[in-house]
Amino acid sequence: MEKIRVVVSGAAGRMGQRVITLAAEEPDLAIVGALEAPNHPKLGQDAGVVAGREPLGVPLSAEFQGKADVLIDFSHVSGFDSVVRTCRNNRLALVFATTGITPEQERALVELAEFVPVIRSPNMSLAVNVAMKLCQMAAEALKDKDADVEIIERHHRFKEDAPSGTALQFGNLISQIMGQIVHRHGRQGRPGRRPHEEIGYHAVRVGDNPGEHTIIFGLLGETLEITVRATNRDAYAKGALAAARFVVKQPPGLYGMRDVLGL
Repeated sequence: MEKIRVVVSGAAGRMGQRVITLAAEEPDLAIVGALEAPNHPKLGQDAGVVAGREPLGVPLSAEFQGKADVLIDFSHVSGFDSVVRTCRNNRLALVFATTGITPEQERALVELAEFVPVIRSPNMSLAVNVAMKLCQMAAEALKDKDADVEIIERHHRFKEDAPSGTALQFGNLISQIMGQIVHRHGRQGRPGRRPHEEIGYHAVRVGDNPGEHTIIFGLLGETLEITVRATNRDAYAKGALAAARFVVKQPPGLYGMRDVLGL
């Protein structure tokens, strides 16, 4: 069996390490590249050792040179241009999991997808993407039934953005169906009676929580809650590996985790 050759960007980060560890255990995958920022202190070290496992013979480097099939990116927005350039120059499929990119960078991904297949998802968790489908079903059923929508997300203390990209994606999917035009991030003081045309977002930052989202559809007399939670980061790493297996078989274009799941 010919293995899928994988390059990991952000290889020394928490998610990059888990991707490398789990991919190295899969018989159909081979880590052939491990990328980090040009000034990273661990450049030159073996990616396997950095990830806490036996050596892989793949050093951390600032640029990729060689043959590969797909790049999995769990890095930082500061490395966006390098990721796009690497995929375009080497004709690598891309699994893009970095959050917080600008509208201009979103357009750059669309342009890249004209040349190589790209999976873009703010959350690689398989369960999260199934939950998004369930929320769309709920939104469709309740769109004319006087339902309020609130989203509570919990993450670790180190997360820099709020609300999470996943929470915003839940809200965007729901508002496209139910028509809310206001996305309110928290409340304080006396904001008055809750307007019906808004979705409220509430970000909790505690300990080492790897990610939890609760979407509330509140009606008078009853409430529907859809909750999805990760117990560790492997959920995101395994989803990214599933995405890698999918995207290498696709023609150039922009895809999402729904395509991976057949939703």
